[in-house]
Formats: sequence, structure tokens, C-alpha cells
Amino acid sequence: MRFGLDRLLAEPALRGPLAGRRVALLAHPASTSSDMTHALDALAALGDVRLVAAFGPQHGLRGDKQDNMVESPDFADPVVGIPVFSLYGEVRRPTAAMMDAFDVLLVDLQDVGCRIYTFVTSLRYVLEEAAARHKAVWVLDRPNPIGRPVEGLRLQTGWESFVGAGPLPMRHGLTMGELAGWFVRTLGLDVEYEVVRMEGWAPDRGPGFGWPLGERTWVNPSPNAPSLWMARCFAGTVMVEGTTLSEGRGTTRPLELLGAPDLDARVLLDTMVSLAPHWLRGCRLRPCWFEPTFHKHVGRLCEGVGSRRGRELRPRRLPSLARGGARPESAAPLAAGLPVVARLHLRVRARSARLRHHQRRPAPAPVGRRSVRRTGRPGRARAPRRERLARGARRATALPLRRRRQEWTAGAATEIEVPGAASTMARKVAVHQRMSWAVTVSTMARMRRSRSSGVICTATSMQRAMFSGS
Repeated sequence: MRFGLDRLLAEPALRGPLAGRRVALLAHPASTSSDMTHALDALAALGDVRLVAAFGPQHGLRGDKQDNMVESPDFADPVVGIPVFSLYGEVRRPTAAMMDAFDVLLVDLQDVGCRIYTFVTSLRYVLEEAAARHKAVWVLDRPNPIGRPVEGLRLQTGWESFVGAGPLPMRHGLTMGELAGWFVRTLGLDVEYEVVRMEGWAPDRGPGFGWPLGERTWVNPSPNAPSLWMARCFAGTVMVEGTTLSEGRGTTRPLELLGAPDLDARVLLDTMVSLAPHWLRGCRLRPCWFEPTFHKHVGRLCEGVGSRRGRELRPRRLPSLARGGARPESAAPLAAGLPVVARLHLRVRARSARLRHHQRRPAPAPVGRRSVRRTGRPGRARAPRRERLARGARRATALPLRRRRQEWTAGAATEIEVPGAASTMARKVAVHQRMSWAVTVSTMARMRRSRSSGVICTATSMQRAMFSGS
């Protein structure tokens, strides 16, 4: 099997249209040829390609940033001696000055098949800027390492960001070359683009089912993507980044583990099997313990779950099931039936700012102005914190149980109140009915011990409703 880069290096006829044109390269650490030479060095060694600049996406051209969301500066490559512009530093899109430096941009990026991976967004941005400034883009295609299966919801229009380039499902099943064509058609871009396609890629052939195992060595496209198995899990485990659960960053198996210091893995596994055993096809889960050296829960022993994966693995289902994922119609009896339940206070995210007024913080008073209550009297000293908490707990305990349905622009939300909790935060479980029974959570994530009701868990940016606690 040959990747797009290998074909460009081996076939002079493919390089013919590049003669006399200034060429730039967008690449990362996994942009290597079959003999493990980096694309920048391999292209610079060719006598018929005029290489004038390079671009580095998130984590850099050579992979200089270990942790997530750490920006890289521009620099001059010490080997080739050309400027290297960062697309994850002061800018995310190439500027006019960067675009003026070349005529043709070669894009050689290894993806992991997930919408959230930022290399997909960098591809969109360079295509849009090339269309605006009449530059050419050539994509040197590489395999989608997790194959052709498509899984998850499409991104809603209007929610695009650097971790969501367009209305793609979470697991899209496309290569970077195919994504380039999809962006050009979907966005209506008038741009000169070419795809140097692969030869011999068989995404339905085992044992790799997307990646040519035994033919090519996996190279980290980003520091926390050390193996093909991480790529297979990433579309699911990345969804717990916004929670207090560790996704394994800071260990030797990042994004293949889930855990936390206060988690009971055996109870979690038993609940997952009882909820939806058919969702566990393609993997075998086991309890595990790990201690992250950086990121969440650094230096603390975490208990969680790890997995062995197979072809039938559906990565988005595992974290959903680990978060107690259940059908909307079965969520209420499940919440009432568990002897001890980790309760989630969820706020369904609405599109309209009018419906998000409760998330706005009041503007701070000008410096030097004394606070005034609504009654017009000068502000008085607040009661001690312990007294205020006790007053709130008494008020919450006295609230009657009720069921209430609210209509939101994003869908239907049902709030189910759970008895025995000491605060309103722990009393509510909201189930957001949407495709795949997804919910969007917007409260701060934390786990703590309650005197009256056991473990209380709230979560951020998750897509399921309930946990089982002990």
C-alpha cells in the first residue's frame, strides 16, 4: 500500500504541475513516508520541488507540544532553513502574509477519523483562505485509521468551532482527501484543489480495518495519540474531557481509560452490562487503576475501566453507557429504582440567548461604589457561609416532589426529581430527548460526598444522564 506522499515522491509525473511554482507544506509528526522520513525533509531533498514555507497545526510541525491546547510560535526550520508558520498560535487561519508566501500548499495530515480532531478544521480553513486568494491546495491522502463506519450525531448548524468544522457526524468515515472534496462542495468553494490518492487501501480488510497493520508503523499525529487503539476509542472517550472523569491523559494509555479517585469500577461495569449488553459488542471491559502524571487527578490513584477492542467497537457507546446511558422512557424508573444513584443536575443548552439568561453573571459594581440592595438600603454583612448552606438545605428539603416538562428550542427536556437529596442540585435529573437520547450538560463538574444521599455527581459537556454510585 502507498500513501499520497509516497506516490508524490516516487512518481515524477505527479510532480509535473508543481514545476516553477512556490510550494508550501502543512504537516505534523505523522507526516512520514514509507521509510519513516518526514515529509518536509523528503520534499526538500527533491530537486524539482521549490519548497519555500511550511505550516504546523495544533501540537506543531514536529510535535513540540505535549499537553493539549498549548500554542506554538512561528520559527525557522533549522534543517531546511525555511519559515514555519503556526496555525495554532496567534492565529488559527493563515493570514494574508502567510498565503502570499506560496502558490501551492501540500496538505499531508494523518487524521483519526473524528470530527473533534482539529486537523479537520485546519484543512477547512486553508481551503477557504486559498479560495479567497486564488491559491492551489493539494491533499496527500492518508487512511482513515478507524475505517468506514459512521457513528454519532451531526453537528448542528451554527455551532461550528475549532473542534467542529461542519455538519459532520462524530465518526465520519472519510479520509482527509475525501473531507477536502466534501468541504469544497458543501461550502461552494471556488478553489484549485487536487487529491493525490492512495494505492491499495482496503478499509474493510482485516486485521487493520482502516489501517494497514503489518505494512506501516503508527506514528503519533499528536502527542496523546500513541497507538491505533487510541484512534479507535477517541470518538467516544473524548466526550468525557469536560467532566471530572480522567480520560487517561498523563498515562501511557491516554484516551483508552476512564476513571476517577471516587469511582467504583465494579458497580459501574455491572450497571453497564445490565443497561445495554449489546452496546458492549466489540470490546471487553476490565477494572483498572492508574495515576496520571499530569492533567486531571494528577498524582492521585484513579479507579476506572479499560478495554480490549475489536472491529465491532462503537466508541461513542462506551462512555455513554458508562455515564448510565438509557432510553428516555426507561430513565425515570432507573433513577427511582437504583438504591444509590449519582445524581446529575443538568441544564439543557438553548440556542436563544433569551433562554440562557440564567447563565449570565451580573456585571460587577464600579470600583469604590458601595453595594446597595434592591430595597435601596445600604448593603449589610452577609450571614456566615455555614448558616447560609444550612438555610438552603432546609429550604430544598421542604420542596415538594413534582414533575415538570419544558419546551426548548433544542428539543424536549423532562426534569425528574429524586427524593432523599440535600440540595436542589442533587434533586434533579434532566433527560434531554434527542437522537441517540443525547443530552447536553452545562453545570460545573464535580464529585463529592453528601451526608444524606451518598455520591453526588454533576457533569459538564456530557451526553448521558445518570451514573451508578456507591
